[in-house]
Amino acid sequence: MAGHSKWANIKYRKERQDAVRGKLFSKLSKEITIAAKNGADPAKNATLADIIERARGANMPKENIERAIKRATGELPGIQYEEIVYEGYGPYGVAVMVRVVTDNKNRAVAAIRKIFEEHGGSLQGSVAWLFERRGALTVKLAPGHDRDELLMQAIDLGAEDMEERDGEVLIYCPPDRLSAVKEGLKRQGVTVERVETTLVPKTTVPLAGREAERILKFIEKLDDQEDVQEVYANFDVPEELLAQVG
Repeated sequence: MAGHSKWANIKYRKERQDAVRGKLFSKLSKEITIAAKNGADPAKNATLADIIERARGANMPKENIERAIKRATGELPGIQYEEIVYEGYGPYGVAVMVRVVTDNKNRAVAAIRKIFEEHGGSLQGSVAWLFERRGALTVKLAPGHDRDELLMQAIDLGAEDMEERDGEVLIYCPPDRLSAVKEGLKRQGVTVERVETTLVPKTTVPLAGREAERILKFIEKLDDQEDVQEVYANFDVPEELLAQVG
């Protein structure tokens, strides 16, 4: 079994925070527009279908979803987004990858570089080799559903790893098996709440105390930047500190 990313915990909690602050709809709208450029029909575009499902789960209005798709197809005039991934090192040598969707590349990179520098990091250096791309599914364990049985079901479908937290289960699989695992679990009565492709660190940097608090503040600052969609980092901090995020 491969290792997992502690940042997954923060990312999901942050998403719930964003919904309260009104930021989640904006992020989802950008994701829909980007995905719809590869096909506006969810039946033929699995990535778009998954994002729309997430948007509906977040109670995003139907008209918002439709507008985001129409911006991608050119049916509606609007902002032209560009997707970029920035790499660098944060404090304590933590490797960081920042996925941005922006209408102004110069504004985005200037803002992100400033955050790195203010926190003792540097937006330079290649760190992609420290991460591996994996499919991730968040599922809800039904009452009476055995965790080990779920793991065996997932492995039979092509999954590689499983992590449990807060009553939810995060299942990892190769990206090309994501749809197959999702559909297979659904056929077996498992509720799949979220599907995505993510980056998981191959090794982690353990941090505690003030160092852990500092890295979390740095990551949150990045995540709050308006052009940032996802932040991936290879730190490992105590669970009790993670629980305070969100």
